[in-house]
Amino acid sequence: MAKHFNIADMYEIVADKVPTRDALVCGEQRATFAELDERANKLAHYLGAQGIGAGDHVGLYLYNCNEYLEGMLACFKIRAVPINVNYRYVQDELLYIFDNADMVACIHNQEFAPHIAEVRASAPDLKTLVYVQDDSGADTANLGSVEYESAMVGCSGERDFGERSDDDLFILYTGGTTGMPKGVMWPHKNVFFAAMGGGGWFHPDGAITEPQQIAERIGDFPIVGMALAPLMHGACWWYACIQLLAGNTVVLSPARSLVGEYVWDIVAREKVNAISIVGDAMAVPLLDALDANPGRWDLSSIFSVGSGGAVFSESKQEAFKQHFPNVFITNSFGSSESGNMGMDGGGKKGQGLGNVTKSEFMSVITDNEGEPHRHVEPGEMGIFARSGYIPVGYYNDPVKTAKTIVEVDGKSWLLLGDEARLEEDNSITVYGRGSNCINTGGEKVFPEEVEQALKANPAVFDCLVVATPDERFGSRVTAVVARRGNAQLTLEALQEHARKHIAGYKVPRELHVVDEVPRAPSGKPAYPKALQIALAGEHKVA
Repeated sequence: MAKHFNIADMYEIVADKVPTRDALVCGEQRATFAELDERANKLAHYLGAQGIGAGDHVGLYLYNCNEYLEGMLACFKIRAVPINVNYRYVQDELLYIFDNADMVACIHNQEFAPHIAEVRASAPDLKTLVYVQDDSGADTANLGSVEYESAMVGCSGERDFGERSDDDLFILYTGGTTGMPKGVMWPHKNVFFAAMGGGGWFHPDGAITEPQQIAERIGDFPIVGMALAPLMHGACWWYACIQLLAGNTVVLSPARSLVGEYVWDIVAREKVNAISIVGDAMAVPLLDALDANPGRWDLSSIFSVGSGGAVFSESKQEAFKQHFPNVFITNSFGSSESGNMGMDGGGKKGQGLGNVTKSEFMSVITDNEGEPHRHVEPGEMGIFARSGYIPVGYYNDPVKTAKTIVEVDGKSWLLLGDEARLEEDNSITVYGRGSNCINTGGEKVFPEEVEQALKANPAVFDCLVVATPDERFGSRVTAVVARRGNAQLTLEALQEHARKHIAGYKVPRELHVVDEVPRAPSGKPAYPKALQIALAGEHKVA
C-alpha cells in the first residue's frame, strides 16, 4: 500500500524506525513511539466501530495530555479530521464551534461534560463522546460519554487501515485576536511542508521528497523538545508533530497555567534541549523564575529557545542569552493560516517586528479596495503573503476564504493580514496586523512595534497597545500595562523610555495600569478586552 505525505503514514514509518524511543512525556504519562502508535490504533478502531470515517470531524476538547495526541493520530489513521476546541471558550463560543465544525464525535476531559451538555443541541450530528477521567467528579452519564480507557478495551492495536491521502484534512480552528474561531483547512501535505518543515527541520539535507525518506531524517540522538503552549493552540500542536515526525521526544506541561519554576523543574528533570514558547507572555515568567532562583536548576541541556505566534521582543531575547550564553534563539513569523513564514533575519533594530527574505513563495501584495491585487514595488507597503503550500480555505466560510486567498499573475496567494514593506535589498520587514493598525493624525502605528519598545522598559511586565478616540488626531496610541512588582510607572516616564526605541508619533499618549494584561491561554493578545479597559478609564494614570 502506497505511503503519502500524510501525518499518520509518516508517523507509522517513524514508529517502526525507533519503536522503543520516548515519544511523549506529560507529567506522569510516558509513551514510546510503539506504545503511542498502538494506543492510537486502538482508539482508531473504537472510533471506526462507531461509524466514524474519512472526512468526519472529531473534537479534541482537552487539556495537555497524552490522549490529545493519541486522539489526533487515531483520527488521521482513519482519515477523520480532529478539531481543536479551546477549553477557555464560554457558552457562545462553544455553541459556535460545535455548530460550525459539524462534529460527529468529541474526546473531552471529564470536567467539560456540563459545558458540552449546554451546547449539544446545537450539534445534532454529535453522537459519539469519549471522556478522559479527571478529579472533577463531573457527571458524564447524561451525555452517554464513554470513559477513554474503557472505550479501548478489546480494540485491536494492529494497523489494518485503508490507504490514506496527501489531501486528507488537518483543520485548525483559530480565533486570532478578534472574532469567532475560524477553521483553517490544511491538506496534510501542505501543512507538513508549510508548518512542519517538510521533515527537514533538524537535518542538513532539508525537506524530504518522498514520504519514506522521513526515516532517513531521524537522528541518532533524539532532541528533547518542550512546547509550553496548550496543544489546542496551533504553535504547540504543530511543534509536537515536528518533534514526533523527526523521531524526537515531545515534553508537555500538564499545568493549567504557566509557572516558571514548575517549567524549569520539568526541563531539569527531563533534560530538555529545546523550548518552544509563544512570545513575551511566556518568556517573562520563565525569565523571572531564573532571576529569582540563581543556580537552582541544572539547565545545561538547553541549547534552543524558539518563539512564534506573538511578539518575542529583542529585550527578552537578550535576557535569555544572559542566562544561556550559547543558546540558539529563533523568532519565527507565521500564523494558523500560513504555517512558518521564516525567521527574523535581523533587519533594522527598532523598526518593525523583524525581517525575512523574499522568495517565490513569500511576497508583499497590495490589498486596496476596488483595485486588483499586485506585488508591491521596493519601498512600498502591502500585506505579507504566501503561495505554494497553503490552506484550501476556511471551513464553512466561503466569504472569508475568497478575501484571504487571491490570485496574482495566475498564482494563488494567501494574504496573512500582517502589513509589511518590501525593502530595496529584496527583504521583507513585517510590522503587524493591519486590522489593529492605529491611524493617528495620518501616521500609521503598529501596536506590536510599540509593545516591543515598551517591554524594553524594566518597569513594564506586559503590555498591549490599542487605539482610543482623539478629538484632534482621530485616534491616539494608548498603552494598557501591567507593572513589574511594585515598580512605579507614570505616563511621562513611559514616554521618555519609549522615545529611545521608537519615533515620537508612536509613543503612547495615554496609560492604563492593570494587574494583568488580557491574553488568550496561548499568550496571544486579547485586543478587544484591552480596548474595553482603556475606554472604561478606571485604570488610567497620569
